[in-house]
Amino acid sequence: MKFVVLGSGSSVPHPKRSSSAFWLECENGSILLDFSASAIHRIAQENLNWVNLDAIWISHFHLDHCGGLFPFLFGTKHAPETQNRTKPLRIFGAKGLRDLIERFNDYELLKQPFPVEILEIEAFDEFEILPDVKGFALKTPHTESSFAIRISEKEKSFVFTSDTGFCKPLVSFAKNVDLFVLECSFFKNKPVELHLELAEAMFLIHRAKPKKAVLTHFYAEWDEIDFVSEIEKFTPLCEIIEARDGLRLDL
Repeated sequence: MKFVVLGSGSSVPHPKRSSSAFWLECENGSILLDFSASAIHRIAQENLNWVNLDAIWISHFHLDHCGGLFPFLFGTKHAPETQNRTKPLRIFGAKGLRDLIERFNDYELLKQPFPVEILEIEAFDEFEILPDVKGFALKTPHTESSFAIRISEKEKSFVFTSDTGFCKPLVSFAKNVDLFVLECSFFKNKPVELHLELAEAMFLIHRAKPKKAVLTHFYAEWDEIDFVSEIEKFTPLCEIIEARDGLRLDL
């Protein structure tokens, strides 16, 4: 597996962090995890093979996590690069995903040169997200449509939470994974319940015991924080990495 951070920020404009989007390259294809509006440009900037993107995972329906899906489908419908594509694009998300896309009726976004499959998932669903790559969904406390996903390919495993409030079931869900990617919107004294601050994120990481963890979805208050020194205060049991746009990791 290869992992690329396209957007490490939030919905608030930031000069160095675009909104949520992550590329996961597996042996049998590619997955885009969340699809912010900025992601349609970021995938090109990172020279990723967007023409042959196999699957899209939408963690929930807030616009900084799904707003790029619609212009992307508008683009693939007309782009010269995709006119000869024949393999399907599979889009996964919560119940209501198809309706969300079909609201753009004037653009007929699902009428593509290639097949588009919409797969609406529920809590504890297990599904094939790519050939021989399994996905497993866990409901998380943020919105009605919010899910974490665990992806397993052969001996490798990966968990992505996207936005979530503090959720102890994530400990067993991410147990011993190769990479645990979770939000850490705030440093401390978070102003809302349904996001994580650093102490909560570290609690989940310590107990899940992944091989590596990446913290992401940072608000601007993190610009003033020395990430490394604050992480060291928690005596981390694995490598904890600050997500930055353009970060690449091999699993």
